[in-house]
Amino acid sequence: METIDQATVASWTFDPLPLLLLVVAGILYARGWLVLRDAAPLRFSVARLCAYYAGLLALAVAMFSPLDAFAGFFLSVHMVQHLLLTMVAPPLLLCGNPFLPILRGLPRAVRREVVAPFLSSPQLRRAGRTLTHPLFTWSAFVFALLFWHVPVFYELALRSRVWHQVEHLSFLWTSILFWWPVMQPWPSRPHWPRWAIIPYLLLADLINTALAGFLSFYNRVVYPTYESIPRLGSMTALEDQVAAGSIMWVLGSLGYLIPAGVVLIGYLSSRGVRPSQKKIPPRRQVRPRVREPKEFDLLATRIGPVLRSIGFRRTMQTVMFSLAALVVIDGFLGPEASPMNLAGVLPWTHWRAFSVVALLVAGNFFCMTCPFTFVRDLGRRFLPANRSWPKWLRTKWLSCALVVAYLWAYEAFALWDRPAWTAGIIVAYFVGALMVDGLFRGASFCKYVCPIGQFHFVQSLASPLEVRVREPDTCASCRTRDCIAGNATQRGCELELFVPRKSGNMDCTFCLDCVRACPHDNIGLLATAPAKDLTKVGPRSSVGDYRERTDLAALVLIFVFGAFANAAGMVRPVIEWETTLRAATGIDSHVFWTTAFLALTVVVLPLVLVAACAGWSRRFIDPPGGLLPTANAFAMILAPLGFGMWLAHFVFHFFTGALTPVPVIQRLAGEWGIKGWGSPAWEIGSWAFPNLPALELLLLDVGLLVSLWAAWRLAHKLAPTRSAACFLPWAALALILFGCGVWIVFQPMEMRGTLSP
Repeated sequence: METIDQATVASWTFDPLPLLLLVVAGILYARGWLVLRDAAPLRFSVARLCAYYAGLLALAVAMFSPLDAFAGFFLSVHMVQHLLLTMVAPPLLLCGNPFLPILRGLPRAVRREVVAPFLSSPQLRRAGRTLTHPLFTWSAFVFALLFWHVPVFYELALRSRVWHQVEHLSFLWTSILFWWPVMQPWPSRPHWPRWAIIPYLLLADLINTALAGFLSFYNRVVYPTYESIPRLGSMTALEDQVAAGSIMWVLGSLGYLIPAGVVLIGYLSSRGVRPSQKKIPPRRQVRPRVREPKEFDLLATRIGPVLRSIGFRRTMQTVMFSLAALVVIDGFLGPEASPMNLAGVLPWTHWRAFSVVALLVAGNFFCMTCPFTFVRDLGRRFLPANRSWPKWLRTKWLSCALVVAYLWAYEAFALWDRPAWTAGIIVAYFVGALMVDGLFRGASFCKYVCPIGQFHFVQSLASPLEVRVREPDTCASCRTRDCIAGNATQRGCELELFVPRKSGNMDCTFCLDCVRACPHDNIGLLATAPAKDLTKVGPRSSVGDYRERTDLAALVLIFVFGAFANAAGMVRPVIEWETTLRAATGIDSHVFWTTAFLALTVVVLPLVLVAACAGWSRRFIDPPGGLLPTANAFAMILAPLGFGMWLAHFVFHFFTGALTPVPVIQRLAGEWGIKGWGSPAWEIGSWAFPNLPALELLLLDVGLLVSLWAAWRLAHKLAPTRSAACFLPWAALALILFGCGVWIVFQPMEMRGTLSP
């Protein structure tokens, strides 16, 4: 047997006091559980018994196994030990509802004479409510986490066995408090509504990510003890620190995200049953006096009259047109260096960031203020617009081709670094919108052609607002249907979305023409659960049934996989791989390798992975589903995860290049003879902050959670008896993409659009 194996076997230690406490805790719980399982079998099931003993086992492994001995030699081992104490054992213990079983397991005399008077104290109850309040539990947990990772205190715990035990006890008890509001062990009562636990967990994940990122990227050893002690094996202290940070980042984040996803699914699923739908025994049945709360309607707020005004829309379109004109002029006539040109900084850094943030916060407001449709509406005064869009083009396939062409050209020809090309693309957009919608009826350019519009349509599937009717009964009695047909003063929906039968934001430009046309004032911008439409099975107005829209599924997959491919193309390892392949194959063509990379990541991989997942899931659908309808339906649930990647990517570029327009505006002011703006300071600073990767991962986390929720809801509808089996491959695919996104965030990325290297 090797020396390290001998050391591992000999490292099992069993301190008498902790071991005795674990044994007593196990015996008391078992005694109480045996009594309570008959009285409340759902609250004290075998599964809860197993969860409780799994928590005790996790504690035993953390305290007695070689993890404890090797924690003094490896930071990564110490990190695994901490995760067992903070992320594994506490939620498992609380899942067992341990309070009553342990209390019932005590000897009767002890329970009556000692414990009962103590528990009946009002002061104790108030203290218990305070200690389990989410604000206190979150603060205590985060404080302990940060406190013991400060080098001076961490080193103290490494040098002293007593302080090491104190550290572990503080981790364990603050973690039990932290998980208390999440697990809500019976018979405790919640302080906050269930939905509040989601930000509670995500904010904790943000702190965890920041600390893990610091350990992963800091270029020196944080804790000197690991550098001074003899190393076991070939791993250096700095490599060990990077490994510890990665363990904390990945496994720790999953420890927060999985419970947050479970809470989200449970909360949104429970909202489907209203209080009036709950079954009440006949003897107690009374007429419910519950007044349903009204949904939030942005048009019913103080800014509603402004938003619905056509004057507001035209004003915003004029502003956007003016900015586009400035970008075009500077793109053609200004400097060729993109960081010095409006066409190099505004479209690729700022407009993209603002548009995705608007989608996240509200919805597709860019299309409402689109300058291309502004020029189109002006041109219609002179152009006939009397033809019908060809039937064979009434799909998203043309849009798919144009989006793929854009993703390819962006990398192959470095569009972000060519101001004149950027200006030419904008001019082509104006001409395309003018010619298509100037010759054809409706909004064919928006619905079937515009790649930007398709991007916003797909990403707005995860937006919190939706154009929807307020009272369906009012629409049922309406005979004029002005919202789609229009009237003498206002046109209806040009995209042929009949609002009473509309679902989701696909193809909706938020133009609010239907709002202005409705004679009953029955259409609003109403709040909706993000991605709720992705789980609907059945037809929608104009869009149809997602299961029958292969073109729409292809468009979503292009945007989802394109998000990861677009970001990956800018990180150092991918750039180095291309250089290596050029040298190895002798094919020294950036266009060739860009084409190969995008063909693999945006075309081949989606086809293979989605087909494999659909082939698995279709077996469990009732009635049995075909491969293509299954793939079409489930492909849509990946849209929120792709949106999360686009957000993370664009937010990174925005914060690293937020101030780049300032020197460009100073240059333009000087060229136009406008005084008082100063000389251009091209070395202007960045808004990037140390925890920017944590923000990027948080956006990815939310995208993953929403996609997993949508996949579960859809699987439950399509395969009610085998939901878990149907859901499993799509969850795996989402986690694979999420892992790719985490890897991308970890990598150094090109600082495009700035003068920084």
